Amino acid sequence: MEIIVLIVVIAILFLIGKNYKTEEFKNINLKRKEIFQGDLMHHEAGLLVALMAKVSKADGKVCELEAEVLKHTFTDISNHFENQEEIREKLKVLYEKEKQSFDNLIDICNKLYSLTKHDYNKRVKIMEYLLNLAFIDKEFSNTEKMITEDISNALKVKLEDFDNLIKTFESFYAQQAMNKSLSLENAYDILGSKPSDDDATLKKNYRNLVKKHHPDIISGQGATQSIIDEATQKLQEINEAYEIIKKDRGI
Repeated sequence: MEIIVLIVVIAILFLIGKNYKTEEFKNINLKRKEIFQGDLMHHEAGLLVALMAKVSKADGKVCELEAEVLKHTFTDISNHFENQEEIREKLKVLYEKEKQSFDNLIDICNKLYSLTKHDYNKRVKIMEYLLNLAFIDKEFSNTEKMITEDISNALKVKLEDFDNLIKTFESFYAQQAMNKSLSLENAYDILGSKPSDDDATLKKNYRNLVKKHHPDIISGQGATQSIIDEATQKLQEINEAYEIIKKDRGI
């Protein structure tokens, strides 16, 4: 959900926000939803979705989390239109069409640049959004780098700014991977298990620890309240560790 929140903040606040411009270059008042009946390939919303399609298919696949982000993005963008259901369906159709080919990539970028040429910060935010989409599966392939680099160049984003965005995402996901690794390591330690243990061994160790530290069992042995409280806290720790490992293993 954290990643989805980031996507919404970037895409909506900066692309459909206070200074959002249509092809007629009119500011949109957020208190009044826009009605749009034209070709979405002449509207920032449609051009953004077209670029999303190129980036999401750059590595040849769309992961589950990527698909979830796309679904929420279609909804959030269309919510800013009075004819939101119509716009949402059009965005979905546009996305499916544009992910089939990269031939018109630069043409799309040129159209988007013409609508944002006076707002450099918005173009940087567009690249931040697209790079977040590229990194969402925690891998940034050579193809994804090539595509996003082409987009960045066509939108006239400075190379320094583009490289800094990449470094920021690489650092974020490296830290995330490290935190996950430490959490898993701690979880296995708590269960007295090893990553090489099979699921049956892991489950056996978990059950043994639950029996050993279950408050009801401890209470039945005549333990003091402080010991029972410690056992309750330990049991919670054991359960949390088991859930972390189960999630990592997909069991």
